[in-house]
Amino acid sequence: MAQASPDGTAGWLGLDGARVLVLGAGGIGAECIRGYLDAGAHVLAVDRDAARLDELRVRHPELHGRTADLTEPGAGADVVRQALETLGGLDVLLHCVGVNDRRPILEFTEDEWDRVLRVNLSTAFRAAQAAGRHMVAAGAGRIVFLSSVSGHLAHRDHGPYAASKGGLNQMMRVMAAEWAAHGVTVNAVAPGYIETPLTAAHLARPGVREGLVRLVPAGRLGTPQEVVGPVLFLSSPHAAFMTGHVMYVDGGRTLV
Repeated sequence: MAQASPDGTAGWLGLDGARVLVLGAGGIGAECIRGYLDAGAHVLAVDRDAARLDELRVRHPELHGRTADLTEPGAGADVVRQALETLGGLDVLLHCVGVNDRRPILEFTEDEWDRVLRVNLSTAFRAAQAAGRHMVAAGAGRIVFLSSVSGHLAHRDHGPYAASKGGLNQMMRVMAAEWAAHGVTVNAVAPGYIETPLTAAHLARPGVREGLVRLVPAGRLGTPQEVVGPVLFLSSPHAAFMTGHVMYVDGGRTLV
């Protein structure tokens, strides 16, 4: 058994020895990778940024890393195949690859629209389909997508991003319905306004942070660490009877 981590996750989660593939190693993804490792899991992290993976592996030498552009045809199946070979199997897939482009819908070209959906939605489909084939055959597995409150709320200047996350939620539900009888659960975690390196520039714009905080009943923005617990729970044996669910981690944002 793994030694208990400082926050006590390793013992009760039941992820000791789990074989986990994480797609996206920045921001929330990086924190989830640390959470899986603390819980005793074996992790293969995939990101297009080699320096980002190298930084993680300096602090976590047990982490397996692979650089890949998941928008390339066949890349999703390739990284799942590598996870099976490197980890000796695959119990959990976490997809947290995403980009945003904050502009009014009237300003987007077709190519710009397609790019956001390709990164956020198509990469999720390709990797989850490949993982699902293995998990359905094995009779067990956990798939977790990182969604967003934007998949539920009509945020201005979030057209393609909101469409991609809404589509992700519905794709997740269909996968969950099709694979439930095979012991495979498929869920999503939908963060609200989270402070990450990827949102730092936007939050630094005059009035942006204050405006967003006013929309959150909790009266503050969230941290990447606060998303980790829900992700690990949905990845664990404790969530065996939960599937097709979008779990909002938003400080109450979707309540108002």
